[in-house]
Amino acid sequence: MSRDAGLTIHPVILCGGSGTRLWPASRESMPKQFTRLVDPNSTTFQDTARRLGDSSVFARPAVLTSSDARFIVAEQLAQTGIQADIILEPERRDSAAAVAVATLHAARRDPQAVVLIMAADHVIGDTPAFVAAAMAAAGGARAGQIMTLGITPTTPATGYGYIRVGASLDGADGNHRVERFVEKPDRAGAERLIAEGALWNSGYFLFRADVMLAELETHAPEILAATRAALDGAVIDLDFVRLDADAFAKAPKTSIDYAVMERTERAGVRPVAFPWSDVGTWDAVWDVLPRDADGNALRGRVETIDTRGSLIHSEGDHLTTVVGLDDVVVVATADAVLVASKARSGQVKDLVGVLRAKGHPEADAHRRMYRPWGWYQRIDIGERFQVKRIMVTPGGRLSLQKHFHRAEHWVVVKGTAEVTLNDAVVLVHENEAVYLPIGAMHRLTNPGKIPLELIEVQVGSYTGEDDIIRVEDIYGR
Repeated sequence: MSRDAGLTIHPVILCGGSGTRLWPASRESMPKQFTRLVDPNSTTFQDTARRLGDSSVFARPAVLTSSDARFIVAEQLAQTGIQADIILEPERRDSAAAVAVATLHAARRDPQAVVLIMAADHVIGDTPAFVAAAMAAAGGARAGQIMTLGITPTTPATGYGYIRVGASLDGADGNHRVERFVEKPDRAGAERLIAEGALWNSGYFLFRADVMLAELETHAPEILAATRAALDGAVIDLDFVRLDADAFAKAPKTSIDYAVMERTERAGVRPVAFPWSDVGTWDAVWDVLPRDADGNALRGRVETIDTRGSLIHSEGDHLTTVVGLDDVVVVATADAVLVASKARSGQVKDLVGVLRAKGHPEADAHRRMYRPWGWYQRIDIGERFQVKRIMVTPGGRLSLQKHFHRAEHWVVVKGTAEVTLNDAVVLVHENEAVYLPIGAMHRLTNPGKIPLELIEVQVGSYTGEDDIIRVEDIYGR
């Protein structure tokens, strides 16, 4: 291994969260890290990947995500031009298991690889400063410390954990020992911690793979054993590494903070001062967005009168208007509207729990649902019918399938469709239609160079998504 290779940082992006505090824009079907909440042209996941673009500093990244999000991850990485190893978690087991998998994966390349753990949903306002901080903290990691980046606080935030900074590390310029991690405090506690020089815990960690594996063996052996078995039993599925589900399920569900960081004697911290936010709530989103003269952060088609200090987020073609309200959050999507006090926007997570308990599908599913071949969006639904708009990317192919309870009509409005209907294969062009009877074996493919768009009309006694019998599927569903 060359000297330059030994100095390379191996980044890992964790993006398995659901972001329910940012409902209704963020939901299980499209979590916040994959939505354009902050930048209208990019997602926070893409921004995170772009920070790793300097190949002289960073090795090929790894991404840990859920199976349901695998094609979203692949597509958004392709849009950035960045290649990565995509590892699929069979279920959520919190950050300790994810870090263990990432460490084992890196150790297979180099047992002493310096690993950087990153969140996919954070906003960092100064990429060069972040890269410089990562390189400086990596020095502490190579010396055997498990380093974290500690953010210099700008407000007495109660939603973050804090780090008490200890003595300087021997021979390190700017790296310190962690005196103690502090749980999320109340406001008075946060003010006291800041006055004493404490830092926000960013959740970014840098460490040598062999060091983290030794600490996991000491403090969380069950997690290490389960994740090692899950990686040993992993299979390659298209361009993804799919962990063994039975083995992974045996990993205790806990955070890396509890499992290792609060127990290890190797915890170090690099104080940093670049702009940072985990954009975990709508008031945090308001804080990082540009604002007008009245302190309003406005996205989409929005008009206001006598409104100040508010976030108004309107998706699609909807016009959202607000009159005479201060310090509120208004989020309008195609199928749900949120109105909340900005100060209490953290309770949106509780609201999502209520919606789930009452069976509202909008709690987790967007009207537009993304699939590996493209997306579909419900236009209308009623007794014995449903109407959808479908987009299939060039080369995309739906599964070979049939339905027991509905017939379908497809009308092509853009592009060309290759339709398999029982034993026949036909091309259907713009302004042409095809009828698929109940029970007919069928498949839709886009053989062209442009996106294929069509309107699907379903008619039958049941139009639910579970009335799909897949016979063949190139995406392994």
